[in-house]
Amino acid sequence: MIVLVALIILIVAGIVGFRVALGILKGKVASALGPDSEVHDIRVGWSAVDIEGLRIRGTGDWPATDTIRADHVTIVPSLRSLFSGQYRIHSITIAKPYLSLYRTKTGKLLVIPSLLSKKANPETPSTPAVPLHKVTIGNIILKDGLVEFFDASVGRHPLKIRMEKIQVTIDDIIVPALDARSRFTIKGVVKGIHQDGRADISGWADLSTKDSSMKLQLRSVDMKAIEPYLIKASDTGVRKGTLDLDLQSDVRNNRLKAPGRMTISDLTLSPSKGIMGTFMGVPREAVLTFLKEKGNSITLDFVLEGDINNPKFSLNDTMSQRMAVSMADLLNVSFGGVAKGAASLGKEGADAAAGVVNGVGGVMHQIFSNQRKH
Repeated sequence: MIVLVALIILIVAGIVGFRVALGILKGKVASALGPDSEVHDIRVGWSAVDIEGLRIRGTGDWPATDTIRADHVTIVPSLRSLFSGQYRIHSITIAKPYLSLYRTKTGKLLVIPSLLSKKANPETPSTPAVPLHKVTIGNIILKDGLVEFFDASVGRHPLKIRMEKIQVTIDDIIVPALDARSRFTIKGVVKGIHQDGRADISGWADLSTKDSSMKLQLRSVDMKAIEPYLIKASDTGVRKGTLDLDLQSDVRNNRLKAPGRMTISDLTLSPSKGIMGTFMGVPREAVLTFLKEKGNSITLDFVLEGDINNPKFSLNDTMSQRMAVSMADLLNVSFGGVAKGAASLGKEGADAAAGVVNGVGGVMHQIFSNQRKH
């Protein structure tokens, strides 16, 4: 009887401790989301925290109603780690997430600004820095996601690119240090005007060093939907066409090297703007002649290279330059005036990526810091 009573006491104590630990986590999740957020319900289960109806609104000049929302978020922590300094989350699963991103005219990428771009109030007295606890996340899974990307750097009005049915898996994340090689896979549908295409991305990234290795594959993407990234304003426009792209991107010591191959098929160009009309930097008539002779298909090989920390480096311009050079070589024609340096996706893009994950690290710190005090 003594052994039985002792066993019952241990079980009850374990259950109570378990509920207290998850209750602490529940409160920290709610407070970390910020004032612009809405949460329909937070439930603490025996092994996980479930968040229903998560939403963070877009404010001010944000081009979308929401910056992020999700039908259901499930966080599965390691219970043992909640009572130690070695915090670990087994998994975070997000069902039907929506995310909007905005790239300004200056090339700065903004992601959930109300959550990831918080600034200290200068009127608030400074407080001693609290040591950040390291949190290890086994994997993050996104199911049936939707992303809308608004890019104001490529034209008078922001270009909107929409991806649907996005499936994402990210493994081995350590926040806030971000000093691990986190592997990821991303699959989704790229919405187009005439047809939809597919995107597959896989690789790894170490945000502490900005080193990465990524394989990108696009198939049957509508060229009209991404036209501003391929041609200049002075070029002949695209009525329709599809694009296939294979790219192997590697960044080491802030140096980008990305060999790739692009195939343009079933291309129809808009009427020429003049007798000297061009497409991707080369004479329009030369392009049309080549397409007629080669079954309406063009394959271009290129290599993107540059220092992503150089403020003058622009991935947009580097891409258009390489495309123009490759097109001219393939058609054996000369081209004039390839524009140099304008926007600056290179540096800002890398900094933005680091900012996003650092921001996530900050949120996770809010959720898991000071556990010992509780």
